Amino acid sequence: MRHAGRVLDAALPYESRPNSSRRTTFLSPGGAGAGTEDADRALAVVAHAVHDSTGMHRVTYSSAFALNVPGTPEGQAVYLTCAHTLEEIRHDPVLRTTPIQSASAPSSSLLSGSFVISGSSAAPTFHPVAAVLSAMHRGDLVLLAAPAPARACSLPVNPYPVRPGTRVCAHFVTDRPPAEGQDAEGWTPWVGGAWRKWVRGTVLGYRDYAGREAQPGTYDSLAHLHFEPPPTAGSSGGPIVDEESGSVIGVVLGTQLVSQVEGVRGWAAPAEMIYEMFSLPGLEPKH
Repeated sequence: MRHAGRVLDAALPYESRPNSSRRTTFLSPGGAGAGTEDADRALAVVAHAVHDSTGMHRVTYSSAFALNVPGTPEGQAVYLTCAHTLEEIRHDPVLRTTPIQSASAPSSSLLSGSFVISGSSAAPTFHPVAAVLSAMHRGDLVLLAAPAPARACSLPVNPYPVRPGTRVCAHFVTDRPPAEGQDAEGWTPWVGGAWRKWVRGTVLGYRDYAGREAQPGTYDSLAHLHFEPPPTAGSSGGPIVDEESGSVIGVVLGTQLVSQVEGVRGWAAPAEMIYEMFSLPGLEPKH
């Protein structure tokens, strides 16, 4: 909460058209391809956990991806994820009914922590979150610092909104093995017993903070991005990548019932919101 609205000294690079070494490519019909290998290494699960001596416990989790933040200390990585899973754990009854351990109450039995989990399903790595760098509650976004995993990678981010109809690939996660059938194709085991898949979709449009339709390229406030198909539970915090440019254009937040006619749509934060937590290029503060 102290770092809500904090603007970092670093400027996140504008990568609307990343070069071949940075862009994410999708080759197969299922959305995955040889070009996603580096992108997959940038992905992680963020888990927030709390446990007390009575056996009460709670875990919330979300997807996350690493950003290419200049000046990040060696051995450390910056991850972007959604904020609502951290808010859920902060207001959980386990935390509200058990005193938090502190210097004045060293005997408290409450244990809590946040972890970035990456790697393969067979050999996951757990890294404790070192710091909350910034948070944007109106965008449901939070930046976390954690030790970098081996062979760490990051995803390029595009600050410019794409047009409705743009073809995208979104990273979906589920906590149970997919049922047999066409929808089960392309799912692969991930960390913590989860399953993951790059799913092809389409940007449907934008809404402002009042829920009114908004248009890119105008003075409209682009607060929400709608896309299809709707994401699975656990996908929050994952990237939405423009198929053509191979750059992140949104962050999955969940689903939203737009109307009885339009039904449920995928709901995301436009990538330009990420840049509000970073300094503008060329305007770095002088010390």
